[in-house]
Amino acid sequence: MESPLIVAPEGRLDSNTSSGFEKEVRELLAGGARRLIMDFSGLDYMSSAGLRIVLLAAKRMKAISGKLVICGLNDTITEVFEISGFLASLTVVADRNAALRAFAEA
Repeated sequence: MESPLIVAPEGRLDSNTSSGFEKEVRELLAGGARRLIMDFSGLDYMSSAGLRIVLLAAKRMKAISGKLVICGLNDTITEVFEISGFLASLTVVADRNAALRAFAEA
């Protein structure tokens, strides 16, 4: 089974910076990625623009029976995910090692 691909944006993920991350994610999805880890441990801040990219990836993975695992959320970003309701519908784990284990167990 193929190893999951990992994307790990750093700094801020907002309307000014999200286009590069969105391009990277879209290219991975277009390239046939079926197993994806989004590691947000390097992020300080995420706005709704970042959440939109997560939602885009989650919908694509669901449509192709793929798997998306999110990890490395700091307290501020966890709150953004909670308020949006994303924590209930996404696989969110503590760190990259836990994310890799989530694929090994699948």
